[in-house]
Amino acid sequence: MSSLSGHVCLISGGGSGIGAGIAGKFAVEGASVAICGRRTEPLSLLAEKMRDQGGQVLAIPGDVSLEEDVERIVAQTQAAFGPITILVNNAGISGGQPIHDHGVERWDRILAVNLRGPFLLARAVLPGMRSMRSGHILQISSETSLRHYAGSGAYGVSKHALNALSEYIQKENQDYGIRVDTICPGMVVTEMTRGRPNLNEDLCLYPEDIAELAHFLVTRRANIKIGTPVLIQTMDNPWQK
Repeated sequence: MSSLSGHVCLISGGGSGIGAGIAGKFAVEGASVAICGRRTEPLSLLAEKMRDQGGQVLAIPGDVSLEEDVERIVAQTQAAFGPITILVNNAGISGGQPIHDHGVERWDRILAVNLRGPFLLARAVLPGMRSMRSGHILQISSETSLRHYAGSGAYGVSKHALNALSEYIQKENQDYGIRVDTICPGMVVTEMTRGRPNLNEDLCLYPEDIAELAHFLVTRRANIKIGTPVLIQTMDNPWQK
């Protein structure tokens, strides 16, 4: 039997990058996987590819910063596959400036996707997980959440806050058999990062690296506690001067 057989996984930002890497890994391991995101075409293409490989996959367009979209995404996932046992909060957008230069509209949008989205999705799935007395939530944060980089602006603030949100969810739900893990990757080669000046992509992480860690976290024995957040980096600095 595959390691995730019988599990139902919902992955936000699942059409590309880290989300797509995790979706592929979890589907191969037997999970029924729902991927959601704002861009319909990448979701559809990935879902078709995964189905061709034998995966049980559902693509659901939607914006996780909107309450009504989150409710619809969760309802469609449950209607197709049953109760959600694994939530991966991966959707995120980048962007930062010095605080005194930061545009309010951009600030609000980044916080809406990177923080309100994980809150809304967790709030939507937790009642079901609590009733089952089991479940797993993976938060995809960032190395930026563990440092204070000048100029990272709303992105850095959102990821620091996401780590705190994860701790609150864990404390409030660990007596119900629910585990929360936060992954903080260093530089990962994705659509969002590819082609940046002075970045040596050969020295970067790749979505498959994060997917392997995510798989370990959701399949480890129940009595094993992993310190959170989990920082994953490369040995060599990928930024070349």
